[in-house]
Amino acid sequence: QVQLVESGGGLVQPGHSLRLSCTASGVNLNNWHIAWFRQAPGKEREGVSCIEGHFGATLYGDSMKGRVTISRDYAKNTVFLQMNSLKPEDTAVYSCDAGYGCYVRDDQSLLRNTQYWGQGTQVTVSS
Repeated sequence: QVQLVESGGGLVQPGHSLRLSCTASGVNLNNWHIAWFRQAPGKEREGVSCIEGHFGATLYGDSMKGRVTISRDYAKNTVFLQMNSLKPEDTAVYSCDAGYGCYVRDDQSLLRNTQYWGQGTQVTVSS
């Protein structure tokens, strides 16, 4: 069974940075569009960023635009989400999905036809 695995979360102070990783066994992520989402307690899941498979085009939602960068390491079959200048309101479970297409709607970067997903990694921003 294919599953994505997120890592890199943790507790950080406001203004600090984290880099999240999304990896998988049994599937070549380089062939898929990969999206990062987040879900805070009591809130709906929100699209943060998405990267296309072959040409690496990127999309960002408004919530973290300018503070996050999504990227791929093709050799390591890994997608990263670099998050800078973190704020307490960024506290959430961050997860990655693999699907067929990235797009923007309602100020979020979203993903079509999700095929694989992970359990997420907790990010807590607090002093």
